[in-house]
Amino acid sequence: MGGEQTYEAAGVSIAKADAVVERLRAAVESTGATGFGAFAGLYALDDERFLAASTDSVGTKLILARERGALRACGSDLAAHCINDIATSGADPLFFLDYVAANRIELETVAELVEGAAEVCREAGCALVGGETAELPGIYREDELDFAGTCVGLVARAELVDGSRIEEGDAVVGLPSAGVHANGFTLVRRILEVEDYTGADLLAPTRLYLDDVRRLRREKDVRGLVHVTGGGILGNLSRVVPAGLRAEVEWDAWERPPVFAWLARHVSEEELQRVFNLGIGYAAVVGDPGDELVIGRIAHA
Repeated sequence: MGGEQTYEAAGVSIAKADAVVERLRAAVESTGATGFGAFAGLYALDDERFLAASTDSVGTKLILARERGALRACGSDLAAHCINDIATSGADPLFFLDYVAANRIELETVAELVEGAAEVCREAGCALVGGETAELPGIYREDELDFAGTCVGLVARAELVDGSRIEEGDAVVGLPSAGVHANGFTLVRRILEVEDYTGADLLAPTRLYLDDVRRLRREKDVRGLVHVTGGGILGNLSRVVPAGLRAEVEWDAWERPPVFAWLARHVSEEELQRVFNLGIGYAAVVGDPGDELVIGRIAHA
């Protein structure tokens, strides 16, 4: 059955998403913004500091999580995802805001999502300063909802991590994921129509990597940081590796969580690599990896 299912056939085009980013680049950069296309946008607060910001939603994982009673985990997903994004710049999170939209707002649903997000914010030392709820029956079908959020952090200019110091021969260090995290669920739900899967690593919330990033920066010369989301490991590494260089991944350097063996029965290896994190949720490009898990190297393009 391998190779039968693709993300695009399920309804999501990564190529189209990339084209949208490029189409919007000129408009965004005309406002004076920097960091467009990176995991976090940057705003120069003064000569010494940047604000770093990221916004995202949980996506179609919410549909499956609601069916299986796991909405609180999706609240954790959202906060962790946004905090992980700004951490790629070296920023510390300051505050987070959320937005819940649905056909009809149910108090228990909103409470589960926001409580899940608040749990991660407490762990990260990030204030959840507010949010918004909206009932939009003309947009959402019955029982459908969306959960989005924004995180803002602060990084000193001297501490900024932007990939510009990455060199040929640098090591790519990988940090394990908890499972699928929150990307690729449109394809996952299509596969569930063919074969069920109930392992915990399917709906496990996105890991918060803030402490890992801080540890690596204390111990290593970290030259680039990558949150492995939509686009897979290589697709996200390409967002920080400078022109003229490329990342080479050693795909057998780590053991994949069981959920990816299940997916591999229905999806080709090439598509798995292009869509999912495959067990590596975050990566750092460093000069000397020491005892860290090395999953690849930087080479000439």
